[in-house]
Amino acid sequence: MEEVFSPHLIGQLSKASPTPLYHQLFSLLKARILDGTLALGLRLPPEEQLAGLFNVSRITAKRAMDDLAAEDLVERRRGRGTHVIYQYSPKPVHAPLTGMLQEIESMARNSSAQILDYGMRVPPQAVREDLGLADGDTALHLLRVRERDGMKFGHYTSWTAGVEMPSDAAIFENTPRLSYFRQQGLEVSHVTQTLSAVSADAAVATALGVSQGSPLLSLTRRSYQKTGAESEQIMDFLIVLYNPEQFQYSMDLTLD
Repeated sequence: MEEVFSPHLIGQLSKASPTPLYHQLFSLLKARILDGTLALGLRLPPEEQLAGLFNVSRITAKRAMDDLAAEDLVERRRGRGTHVIYQYSPKPVHAPLTGMLQEIESMARNSSAQILDYGMRVPPQAVREDLGLADGDTALHLLRVRERDGMKFGHYTSWTAGVEMPSDAAIFENTPRLSYFRQQGLEVSHVTQTLSAVSADAAVATALGVSQGSPLLSLTRRSYQKTGAESEQIMDFLIVLYNPEQFQYSMDLTLD
């Protein structure tokens, strides 16, 4: 527990606070259980040790542990001790789709794209499976670099099913892809996004003007369209690699 709770955190428990000490301790432990720091199956210290670690009474420690058990975060058994029974799993962030799509289109309109490659191509197998394509089926492939004020900030690779290739790829230099999709009769009903980090390979490094191996922010976006009253299908698969020196991905969220 000493490896989890620093002296700074322990020092946050205060008798001067209007919140009872047991609830302060309960909240501290609960937060570490919910974020997975205190993992499923971990045995927590006995009440006496917990009280000593946090400089509180044994009664205070017992009350905090009882409240954790009442919320089904831990299980207490005589002779076996107290174990964490909460299974941590990452939760996706839910945000209004309309606002997200407006933000995507706004970014496209306020930057320009250099088209590196485009055409109706056979996607990689994993992308074909996402798009519901059979072996040999093609999708609209676009490879672009976006820049603003002369600074290249993003490397975009996309595959889109159910659309025709435009006669001139230059349409995507300043026109948002979402606008073109709507012209083709495609309407986005659902979007999922995953953020990660990767290092730039030789091709991406050259395209963005960074050193090979430089850290990049990776965003994978899957856009869906409805195929029935209760069904939908991925229609667009996009991977964006951002130069963190030129781009930051920010979210402003409020609690319900």
